[in-house]
Amino acid sequence: QVQLVESGGGLVQAGGSLRLSCAASGGTFSNYAMGWFRQAPGKEREFVAAINWSGGNTYYADSVKGRFTISRDNGKNTVYLQMNSLKPEDTAVYCCAAHWGYEVVVTPKEYDYWGQGTQVTVSS
Repeated sequence: QVQLVESGGGLVQAGGSLRLSCAASGGTFSNYAMGWFRQAPGKEREFVAAINWSGGNTYYADSVKGRFTISRDNGKNTVYLQMNSLKPEDTAVYCCAAHWGYEVVVTPKEYDYWGQGTQVTVSS
């Protein structure tokens, strides 16, 4: 059983930056591809970014490409989401997720474990 705990959310002005972290425990972190998803009030959960087991392959939603960067540190059992040039439409609860497997996946049903999420609010 893998536990995921996100941190780093908060309130930021448009154009600002935040770095989210997701600490994993209870499993061999490098056996999992990782992803970030977000959900805004009244909207469905949305894929944001994903990374394979080694960090050598990443994939982004078009809405965040060029602004967000996903990375991981297998020595620290942590995955990160660096968010730059934030926009009000990025406001959401951001959750990390773990997929048992090595390669990038993008649909929620392919993920096995989920964190509780961290709130990101971008003011205009």
